[in-house]
Amino acid sequence: MSRFDTVQPHTDAATLTVDLGALVANWRQLAALAGSEAGAVVKADAYGIGIEPAVTALSGAGCRSFFVAHLSEGIRARSVAPEATIYVLNGLLPGRCAVYAEHALSPVLGSRDELAEWSGFRATGAAVRPAALHVDTGMNRLGLQPSEALDLARGHDAVAAAGIGLLMTHFSASEDEADPASERQAADFATIAAAFPGLPASLKNSSGHFLPDCPSYALTRPGYALYGGNPTPGRANPMRQVVGLEARIIQLRSVEAGAQVGYNGRWTAPRRSLLATICLGYADGYPRNASGTDALPGGTALVGGVACPFVGSVSMDLIILDVTDAPSAARGEAVTLLGGPLDLEAVGAGAKTIGYEILTSLGRRYGRRYVGL
Repeated sequence: MSRFDTVQPHTDAATLTVDLGALVANWRQLAALAGSEAGAVVKADAYGIGIEPAVTALSGAGCRSFFVAHLSEGIRARSVAPEATIYVLNGLLPGRCAVYAEHALSPVLGSRDELAEWSGFRATGAAVRPAALHVDTGMNRLGLQPSEALDLARGHDAVAAAGIGLLMTHFSASEDEADPASERQAADFATIAAAFPGLPASLKNSSGHFLPDCPSYALTRPGYALYGGNPTPGRANPMRQVVGLEARIIQLRSVEAGAQVGYNGRWTAPRRSLLATICLGYADGYPRNASGTDALPGGTALVGGVACPFVGSVSMDLIILDVTDAPSAARGEAVTLLGGPLDLEAVGAGAKTIGYEILTSLGRRYGRRYVGL
Protein backbone atom coordinates (compact mmCIF):
# COMPACT_ATOMS: atom_id res chain seq x y z
CA MET A 1 0.00 0.00 0.00
CA SER A 2 1.36 3.41 -1.01
CA ARG A 3 1.52 6.33 1.42
CA PHE A 4 -0.42 8.28 -1.21
CA ASP A 5 -3.38 5.89 -1.24
CA THR A 6 -6.77 7.25 -0.20
CA VAL A 7 -8.81 4.08 -0.79
CA GLN A 8 -11.57 3.41 1.73
CA PRO A 9 -13.13 0.13 0.54
CA HIS A 10 -16.27 0.45 2.67
CA THR A 11 -17.13 4.00 1.58
CA ASP A 12 -15.68 4.58 -1.91
CA ALA A 13 -18.12 4.38 -4.79
CA ALA A 14 -15.40 4.60 -7.44
CA THR A 15 -11.68 3.83 -7.48
CA LEU A 16 -8.90 5.44 -9.48
CA THR A 17 -5.81 3.26 -9.89
CA VAL A 18 -2.55 4.96 -10.86
CA ASP A 19 0.37 2.81 -12.03
CA LEU A 20 3.46 4.79 -11.02
CA GLY A 21 5.66 2.05 -12.45
CA ALA A 22 4.11 2.68 -15.87
CA LEU A 23 4.64 6.42 -15.40
CA VAL A 24 8.34 5.86 -14.74
CA ALA A 25 8.62 3.41 -17.65
CA ASN A 26 7.09 5.99 -19.99
CA TRP A 27 9.55 8.64 -18.79
CA ARG A 28 12.50 6.30 -19.31
CA GLN A 29 11.27 5.38 -22.79
CA LEU A 30 11.01 9.03 -23.81
CA ALA A 31 14.40 9.87 -22.31
CA ALA A 32 15.99 7.04 -24.29
CA LEU A 33 14.23 8.15 -27.45
CA ALA A 34 15.39 11.75 -26.99
CA GLY A 35 18.98 10.84 -26.21
CA SER A 36 19.16 13.83 -23.87
CA GLU A 37 17.81 14.82 -20.48
CA ALA A 38 14.07 14.35 -20.20
CA GLY A 39 12.17 16.54 -17.79
CA ALA A 40 8.55 16.00 -16.79
CA VAL A 41 5.54 18.28 -17.07
CA VAL A 42 3.54 17.84 -13.86
CA LYS A 43 1.11 20.76 -14.18
CA ALA A 44 -2.63 20.34 -13.55
CA ASP A 45 -1.93 18.11 -10.54
CA ALA A 46 0.35 15.98 -12.71
CA TYR A 47 -2.41 15.66 -15.32
CA GLY A 48 -4.81 14.57 -12.61
CA ILE A 49 -2.82 11.75 -10.97
CA GLY A 50 -1.38 13.88 -8.15
CA ILE A 51 1.73 16.06 -8.09
CA GLU A 52 3.24 14.53 -4.98
CA PRO A 53 3.11 10.86 -6.03
CA ALA A 54 4.13 11.67 -9.61
CA VAL A 55 7.10 13.83 -8.67
CA THR A 56 8.18 11.38 -5.97
CA ALA A 57 8.17 8.49 -8.44
CA LEU A 58 9.89 10.40 -11.24
CA SER A 59 12.54 12.02 -9.09
CA GLY A 60 13.26 8.61 -7.58
CA ALA A 61 13.84 7.34 -11.12
CA GLY A 62 16.29 10.14 -11.88
CA CYS A 63 14.18 12.98 -13.27
CA ARG A 64 15.77 16.29 -12.28
CA SER A 65 13.68 18.92 -14.08
CA PHE A 66 9.96 19.51 -13.64
CA PHE A 67 7.52 21.94 -15.23
CA VAL A 68 4.35 23.24 -13.58
CA ALA A 69 1.85 25.92 -14.57
CA HIS A 70 1.35 27.81 -11.32
CA LEU A 71 3.40 28.83 -8.31
CA SER A 72 1.18 26.77 -6.02
CA GLU A 73 2.01 23.67 -8.06
CA GLY A 74 5.70 24.48 -7.90
CA ILE A 75 5.56 24.71 -4.11
CA ARG A 76 3.92 21.29 -3.95
CA ALA A 77 6.52 19.78 -6.26
CA ARG A 78 9.32 21.32 -4.21
CA SER A 79 7.98 19.65 -1.06
CA VAL A 80 8.84 16.21 -2.46
CA ALA A 81 11.77 17.10 -4.75
CA PRO A 82 14.09 19.35 -2.74
CA GLU A 83 16.98 19.21 -5.22
CA ALA A 84 15.10 19.39 -8.53
CA THR A 85 14.88 22.31 -10.92
CA ILE A 86 11.24 23.35 -11.07
CA TYR A 87 10.08 25.73 -13.81
CA VAL A 88 6.80 27.65 -13.57
CA LEU A 89 5.48 27.87 -17.13
CA ASN A 90 2.82 30.56 -16.81
CA GLY A 91 5.24 33.44 -16.40
CA LEU A 92 5.90 35.97 -13.69
CA LEU A 93 2.97 37.86 -12.22
CA PRO A 94 3.89 41.26 -10.71
CA GLY A 95 5.18 41.19 -7.15
CA ARG A 96 5.80 37.43 -6.98
CA CYS A 97 9.60 37.31 -7.23
CA ALA A 98 10.13 36.75 -3.50
CA VAL A 99 7.89 33.68 -3.57
CA TYR A 100 10.01 32.15 -6.32
CA ALA A 101 13.11 32.83 -4.26
CA GLU A 102 11.61 31.43 -1.06
CA HIS A 103 10.78 28.10 -2.72
CA ALA A 104 13.75 27.97 -5.11
CA LEU A 105 11.51 27.99 -8.18
CA SER A 106 12.45 29.11 -11.69
CA PRO A 107 10.07 31.41 -13.56
CA VAL A 108 9.63 30.99 -17.29
CA LEU A 109 9.95 34.58 -18.51
CA GLY A 110 8.11 35.53 -21.68
CA SER A 111 8.07 39.32 -21.91
CA ARG A 112 10.38 42.29 -21.48
CA ASP A 113 8.38 43.38 -18.45
CA GLU A 114 8.93 40.03 -16.78
CA LEU A 115 12.63 40.13 -17.63
CA ALA A 116 12.96 43.61 -16.16
CA GLU A 117 11.17 42.73 -12.92
CA TRP A 118 13.13 39.52 -12.41
CA SER A 119 16.43 41.24 -13.24
CA GLY A 120 15.65 43.99 -10.75
CA PHE A 121 14.92 41.43 -8.06
CA ARG A 122 18.18 39.59 -8.76
CA ALA A 123 20.06 42.90 -8.56
CA THR A 124 19.04 43.16 -4.89
CA GLY A 125 21.26 40.18 -4.18
CA ALA A 126 18.40 37.74 -3.68
CA ALA A 127 19.37 34.10 -4.02
CA VAL A 128 17.35 32.65 -6.90
CA ARG A 129 17.47 29.70 -9.27
CA PRO A 130 18.15 30.32 -12.98
CA ALA A 131 15.07 31.35 -14.97
CA ALA A 132 13.96 30.15 -18.40
CA LEU A 133 13.36 32.38 -21.41
CA HIS A 134 10.27 31.52 -23.44
CA VAL A 135 10.24 32.44 -27.12
CA ASP A 136 6.95 32.22 -29.05
CA THR A 137 7.51 30.57 -32.44
CA GLY A 138 3.90 30.12 -33.45
CA MET A 139 1.38 29.85 -30.60
CA ASN A 140 0.74 33.58 -30.16
CA ARG A 141 0.06 32.93 -26.51
CA LEU A 142 3.01 33.43 -24.14
CA GLY A 143 6.62 34.28 -24.91
CA LEU A 144 8.82 36.83 -26.60
CA GLN A 145 8.49 37.32 -30.32
CA PRO A 146 11.49 35.85 -32.20
CA SER A 147 12.61 39.36 -33.20
CA GLU A 148 12.61 40.41 -29.54
CA ALA A 149 14.67 37.38 -28.59
CA LEU A 150 17.21 38.09 -31.33
CA ASP A 151 17.46 41.70 -30.17
CA LEU A 152 18.23 40.45 -26.66
CA ALA A 153 20.84 38.07 -28.03
CA ARG A 154 22.76 40.90 -29.68
CA GLY A 155 23.50 42.49 -26.33
CA HIS A 156 23.24 39.57 -23.90
CA ASP A 157 23.15 42.10 -21.05
CA ALA A 158 19.45 41.64 -20.34
CA VAL A 159 19.76 37.87 -20.51
CA ALA A 160 22.74 37.86 -18.16
CA ALA A 161 21.00 40.22 -15.75
CA ALA A 162 18.01 37.88 -15.61
CA GLY A 163 20.18 34.83 -14.97
CA ILE A 164 18.67 32.81 -17.80
CA GLY A 165 19.55 29.12 -17.65
CA LEU A 166 17.23 27.69 -20.32
CA LEU A 167 15.82 28.77 -23.67
CA MET A 168 12.52 27.21 -24.71
CA THR A 169 9.58 27.32 -27.11
CA HIS A 170 6.39 25.30 -27.47
CA PHE A 171 5.05 23.38 -30.46
CA SER A 172 1.53 24.16 -31.60
CA ALA A 173 0.78 21.02 -33.64
CA SER A 174 3.50 18.42 -33.08
CA GLU A 175 0.98 15.58 -32.86
CA ASP A 176 0.28 16.03 -36.59
CA GLU A 177 3.34 15.13 -38.65
CA ALA A 178 1.67 16.48 -41.78
CA ASP A 179 1.27 19.97 -40.33
CA PRO A 180 4.13 22.18 -41.59
CA ALA A 181 3.94 24.33 -38.44
CA SER A 182 6.32 22.07 -36.49
CA GLU A 183 9.06 22.19 -39.11
CA ARG A 184 8.68 25.95 -39.33
CA GLN A 185 8.80 26.35 -35.55
CA ALA A 186 11.84 24.09 -35.24
CA ALA A 187 13.68 26.10 -37.89
CA ASP A 188 12.85 29.41 -36.21
CA PHE A 189 13.93 28.06 -32.85
CA ALA A 190 17.20 26.78 -34.30
CA THR A 191 18.00 30.32 -35.46
CA ILE A 192 17.23 31.71 -32.02
CA ALA A 193 19.15 28.99 -30.17
CA ALA A 194 22.18 29.66 -32.36
CA ALA A 195 22.06 33.30 -31.27
CA PHE A 196 22.51 32.18 -27.65
CA PRO A 197 25.56 29.89 -27.86
CA GLY A 198 26.12 27.86 -24.75
CA LEU A 199 22.61 28.36 -23.40
CA PRO A 200 20.76 25.04 -22.90
CA ALA A 201 17.58 24.80 -24.94
CA SER A 202 14.31 22.86 -24.84
CA LEU A 203 11.97 22.19 -27.76
CA LYS A 204 10.33 18.76 -27.65
CA ASN A 205 7.01 18.14 -25.96
CA SER A 206 5.49 14.63 -25.86
CA SER A 207 4.68 14.35 -29.56
CA GLY A 208 7.90 16.14 -30.47
CA HIS A 209 9.81 13.02 -29.42
CA PHE A 210 8.27 11.25 -32.43
CA LEU A 211 8.77 13.95 -35.06
CA PRO A 212 11.34 12.93 -37.69
CA ASP A 213 14.59 14.90 -37.55
CA CYS A 214 13.47 17.01 -34.61
CA PRO A 215 16.42 18.02 -32.42
CA SER A 216 16.26 17.18 -28.73
CA TYR A 217 18.58 19.93 -27.50
CA ALA A 218 19.59 19.70 -23.83
CA LEU A 219 16.18 19.03 -22.28
CA THR A 220 12.81 17.70 -23.40
CA ARG A 221 9.44 18.37 -21.76
CA PRO A 222 7.10 15.36 -22.05
CA GLY A 223 3.69 15.69 -20.46
CA TYR A 224 0.64 13.84 -21.81
CA ALA A 225 2.63 10.81 -23.00
CA LEU A 226 4.03 10.26 -19.51
CA TYR A 227 0.51 9.59 -18.28
CA GLY A 228 -0.35 7.12 -21.04
CA GLY A 229 -1.76 9.51 -23.63
CA ASN A 230 -1.02 8.67 -27.25
CA PRO A 231 1.59 11.09 -28.64
CA THR A 232 1.13 9.64 -32.15
CA PRO A 233 -2.61 9.96 -32.94
CA GLY A 234 -3.74 7.62 -35.67
CA ARG A 235 -1.03 5.09 -34.84
CA ALA A 236 -0.65 2.52 -32.09
CA ASN A 237 0.04 4.11 -28.73
CA PRO A 238 3.70 3.51 -27.79
CA MET A 239 3.11 4.42 -24.13
CA ARG A 240 1.95 2.28 -21.23
CA GLN A 241 -1.41 2.96 -19.60
CA VAL A 242 -1.07 4.73 -16.27
CA VAL A 243 -4.64 5.37 -15.11
CA GLY A 244 -7.58 3.06 -14.55
CA LEU A 245 -11.05 3.99 -13.28
CA GLU A 246 -13.74 1.71 -11.88
CA ALA A 247 -17.17 2.37 -10.37
CA ARG A 248 -19.80 0.03 -8.97
CA ILE A 249 -23.32 -0.78 -10.05
CA ILE A 250 -25.73 0.48 -7.42
CA GLN A 251 -28.99 -0.65 -9.04
CA LEU A 252 -30.36 -2.70 -11.96
CA ARG A 253 -33.76 -2.28 -13.59
CA SER A 254 -35.57 -3.53 -16.67
CA VAL A 255 -37.41 -1.12 -18.94
CA GLU A 256 -39.69 -1.76 -21.88
CA ALA A 257 -39.08 -0.60 -25.43
CA GLY A 258 -40.01 3.06 -25.74
CA ALA A 259 -39.10 3.96 -22.14
CA GLN A 260 -37.32 7.31 -21.83
CA VAL A 261 -34.25 7.40 -19.62
CA GLY A 262 -32.51 10.07 -17.57
CA TYR A 263 -33.04 13.81 -17.29
CA ASN A 264 -35.33 15.15 -20.02
CA GLY A 265 -35.75 11.64 -21.48
CA ARG A 266 -32.97 12.13 -24.01
CA TRP A 267 -32.53 8.38 -24.66
CA THR A 268 -35.31 6.02 -25.61
CA ALA A 269 -34.96 2.27 -25.16
CA PRO A 270 -35.17 0.60 -28.60
CA ARG A 271 -36.00 -2.80 -27.02
CA ARG A 272 -36.69 -4.31 -23.65
CA SER A 273 -33.47 -3.38 -21.88
CA LEU A 274 -31.60 -3.99 -18.65
CA LEU A 275 -30.15 -0.77 -17.23
CA ALA A 276 -27.47 -0.36 -14.59
CA THR A 277 -26.84 2.83 -12.64
CA ILE A 278 -23.29 3.45 -11.41
CA CYS A 279 -22.02 5.80 -8.71
CA LEU A 280 -20.11 8.32 -10.81
CA GLY A 281 -21.03 11.54 -12.61
CA TYR A 282 -19.88 14.94 -13.71
CA ALA A 283 -19.16 15.94 -10.10
CA ASP A 284 -16.40 13.32 -10.33
CA GLY A 285 -14.95 14.94 -13.42
CA TYR A 286 -16.57 12.70 -16.03
CA PRO A 287 -17.75 15.04 -18.81
CA ARG A 288 -21.47 15.58 -19.25
CA ASN A 289 -20.80 15.46 -23.01
CA ALA A 290 -20.43 11.69 -22.59
CA SER A 291 -24.23 11.48 -22.32
CA GLY A 292 -25.85 8.95 -24.66
CA THR A 293 -28.91 10.29 -26.46
CA ASP A 294 -31.22 9.25 -29.27
CA ALA A 295 -29.28 11.59 -31.54
CA LEU A 296 -25.69 10.81 -30.50
CA PRO A 297 -23.92 7.91 -28.78
CA GLY A 298 -21.90 8.76 -25.69
CA GLY A 299 -19.44 7.05 -23.41
CA THR A 300 -18.86 3.37 -22.80
CA ALA A 301 -18.09 1.21 -19.78
CA LEU A 302 -16.92 -2.40 -19.62
CA VAL A 303 -19.11 -4.74 -17.61
CA GLY A 304 -17.53 -8.17 -17.34
CA GLY A 305 -15.49 -7.22 -20.38
CA VAL A 306 -18.59 -6.34 -22.43
CA ALA A 307 -18.79 -2.80 -23.84
CA CYS A 308 -21.96 -1.16 -22.50
CA PRO A 309 -23.07 2.27 -23.71
CA PHE A 310 -24.06 5.21 -21.54
CA VAL A 311 -27.76 5.98 -21.93
CA GLY A 312 -29.37 9.25 -20.97
CA SER A 313 -27.63 12.26 -19.49
CA VAL A 314 -24.52 11.98 -17.36
CA SER A 315 -25.84 13.48 -14.14
CA MET A 316 -24.00 14.95 -11.18
CA ASP A 317 -23.43 11.69 -9.31
CA LEU A 318 -24.77 8.91 -11.53
CA ILE A 319 -24.46 7.38 -15.00
CA ILE A 320 -26.87 4.85 -16.53
CA LEU A 321 -25.57 1.99 -18.69
CA ASP A 322 -27.40 -0.35 -21.05
CA VAL A 323 -26.17 -3.73 -19.78
CA THR A 324 -28.66 -5.87 -21.68
CA ASP A 325 -25.83 -7.72 -23.42
CA ALA A 326 -23.64 -8.08 -20.31
CA PRO A 327 -24.62 -11.35 -18.58
CA SER A 328 -22.42 -10.69 -15.53
CA ALA A 329 -24.09 -7.39 -14.63
CA ALA A 330 -25.02 -7.45 -10.96
CA ARG A 331 -25.57 -5.06 -8.09
CA GLY A 332 -22.19 -4.17 -6.57
CA GLU A 333 -20.18 -5.31 -9.60
CA ALA A 334 -17.24 -3.12 -10.57
CA VAL A 335 -17.36 -1.68 -14.08
CA THR A 336 -14.43 -0.17 -15.96
CA LEU A 337 -14.64 3.36 -17.29
CA LEU A 338 -10.96 3.85 -18.06
CA GLY A 339 -8.51 1.04 -18.72
CA GLY A 340 -7.81 -1.77 -21.18
CA PRO A 341 -9.42 -0.99 -24.56
CA LEU A 342 -10.98 2.09 -22.99
CA ASP A 343 -7.81 4.15 -23.23
CA LEU A 344 -7.66 7.92 -22.93
CA GLU A 345 -8.31 8.47 -26.62
CA ALA A 346 -11.34 6.18 -26.67
CA VAL A 347 -12.80 7.74 -23.54
CA GLY A 348 -12.14 11.23 -24.86
CA ALA A 349 -13.86 10.42 -28.15
CA GLY A 350 -16.88 9.01 -26.32
CA ALA A 351 -17.12 12.23 -24.33
CA LYS A 352 -16.65 14.39 -27.44
CA THR A 353 -13.43 15.83 -26.06
CA ILE A 354 -9.74 14.88 -25.85
CA GLY A 355 -7.81 12.59 -23.54
CA TYR A 356 -6.05 15.57 -21.97
CA GLU A 357 -9.37 16.83 -20.59
CA ILE A 358 -10.31 13.38 -19.30
CA LEU A 359 -7.05 13.14 -17.36
CA THR A 360 -6.99 16.63 -15.95
CA SER A 361 -10.64 16.43 -14.84
CA LEU A 362 -10.17 13.34 -12.68
CA GLY A 363 -12.22 14.00 -9.57
CA ARG A 364 -11.26 14.14 -5.92
CA ARG A 365 -14.09 11.86 -4.73
CA TYR A 366 -12.41 8.74 -6.03
CA GLY A 367 -10.55 6.47 -3.70
CA ARG A 368 -7.04 6.54 -5.17
CA ARG A 369 -4.74 3.54 -5.28
CA TYR A 370 -1.11 3.96 -6.35
CA VAL A 371 0.67 0.83 -7.58
CA GLY A 372 3.79 -0.16 -9.47
CA LEU A 373 6.59 1.09 -7.24
